Amino acid sequence: MSSAAFPYRSPSVAEPAAGAQSAACPAEAHVLDAQALQDIVRKLPAAVTVLDERGEFLIVNDAAAARMNVAAHPLAGPGAETNSAIEHRRVEGLAALATGRASLGEEKIGDGPTARTFLTAHRPVEIGSRRLLLSSSFDITEQKVVEDQLFRRAYFDELTGLPNRSVIERRADTLLRRDDSASRFALAFLDIENFKHINDYYGHAVGDALLVGVAKRLGMELRDTDMLSRISGDEFLLLLNPIQSRDEVADYIDFLLQRLKAPFYIDGTELFASASTGISLYPEHGSSFDTLRQNADIAMYRVKSATKGAAAMFDIAMEHEALERMAIEQSLRQAILDKRFCCAFQPKVDIRTREIKGIEALVRLRDDDGVIQAPGTFVDLAVELGLIDELTHLVLAEITKSIDLIDSAFGAGASISINVAAKQAGNFAFMQSFAAALAATGFPSRFVVEVTEDAFVAKSHFQSEILPLLRRIGVGISIDDFGIGYSSLSALADITADYIKIDRSLITDIHKRPRSQGILKAIESLSEALGMTVIAEGIETFEELAYLQAATKIRYAQGYYFSKPIFLEELKPTVNALGGSRPRPAGREVEPARVSVPRSNAGRM
Repeated sequence: MSSAAFPYRSPSVAEPAAGAQSAACPAEAHVLDAQALQDIVRKLPAAVTVLDERGEFLIVNDAAAARMNVAAHPLAGPGAETNSAIEHRRVEGLAALATGRASLGEEKIGDGPTARTFLTAHRPVEIGSRRLLLSSSFDITEQKVVEDQLFRRAYFDELTGLPNRSVIERRADTLLRRDDSASRFALAFLDIENFKHINDYYGHAVGDALLVGVAKRLGMELRDTDMLSRISGDEFLLLLNPIQSRDEVADYIDFLLQRLKAPFYIDGTELFASASTGISLYPEHGSSFDTLRQNADIAMYRVKSATKGAAAMFDIAMEHEALERMAIEQSLRQAILDKRFCCAFQPKVDIRTREIKGIEALVRLRDDDGVIQAPGTFVDLAVELGLIDELTHLVLAEITKSIDLIDSAFGAGASISINVAAKQAGNFAFMQSFAAALAATGFPSRFVVEVTEDAFVAKSHFQSEILPLLRRIGVGISIDDFGIGYSSLSALADITADYIKIDRSLITDIHKRPRSQGILKAIESLSEALGMTVIAEGIETFEELAYLQAATKIRYAQGYYFSKPIFLEELKPTVNALGGSRPRPAGREVEPARVSVPRSNAGRM
């Protein structure tokens, strides 16, 4: 019955006669009477019921009545008219009485946003000669909401809703524990290309929306046994299970990559995305999740260094390359600690007078055997590892220490160019410290900072915040490698720079490439209108030089045709040999004597 009636009282409890004092309690004690007990049980916040072995509810307090949507009147036995909630509690209670065991569990009542979750405890007891089931329920809906939120944060990506790395790792480990040689699956490591550029240029909101769109496209039509996970900012991991063959996996990944190439429309902006993808197979490429993921990662980096936006299957040759890369990484870290870097200087020459107008400082690494390594083997890695800032400061320190020798070789009026990576150029803290270091040399106006056009067009505030730092101390600005980045000719109109260096990819064989000639003339005209001096880099043949002299107004160039990069230890012997204050650039007449250096080793920092 409802809490309005409290009919059951243990027969072992005897009521004292009216006016009599209980021997068990002192006279001044206040004893709760039956009505008070009824009121207490009725008002308890927990939903309390008492059920007997016949299925009759002896007690249903207010909270239980509200939960089970019953009126506050006596509840009859199993045959009485009732609802599904009270009938469910009756059936559940009789089962608990039959087992004689206490239980604790969660119950969900309702569906959708109005659903509630209760923690319900059942305890069979025997009072007097009757077997009863005491039950109580607490509403834990809010607690469950918090638990679900914490669970999702722990195991799912908040932005895309995809499982995180720990979830996909557990799924793979489950497959691996089967120890079934016939079972095969694949891991694909996908890295979104140029995502940082999109994030910097369009903003994080657009970048986040792009990631959500990419996740949706990658997750379309996956089987229940497959899993897609976002494991870091722009990196995804895809588990395909089961698989039948390498070709099946390759075809499916190619299908996904083609799907990604369709444009994304975000806030009125048309964006394009692609993903470099590495694939490893179980059991061919590893027997643990870490090994399979690492091998897929290795294959992905092979793609990024070769053909971005494509896919590659792991092979053992890639592992050897990865080990070599790791060795270079360790060597690079140690070289920075040991300061085993040196500078080489390549002149910038007036192609009309052959006078040296400036030099570019190029960093080189001496390996453990003293062999000089070109920057193509370590500069990108230094940027990736966050070591490039220290390396740039080392270059400046080397220049400052050797300025007298530099002046005697190239002339005290020659400008000195230092390359700064786009990532550094957008880092206000680094550029502030670098500007201070340039000012501390005592001759900051001789320096030219070379940055790629990415630094200008990205939303890193280089133009508005960082450029003024350099201008205040008289440092020049040069746009490096123009023609291979993400900007267009129209972007030059918004750039404030002193020099623009045409990338050697446009200069190579310029005398026999009409289309490149047209592009070069357009850049030259626009740069002249904007007051920027054009420098052609990568001049390696007389024909290239002759074309620039005859068909353009370009005055300055650098390249192996004039001089290879000269190391500091070579400067003094060079001066003595030439018998002058500076080395004379090699001309056409001495071309056969020039050192032949492969283009692949002509990288710069």
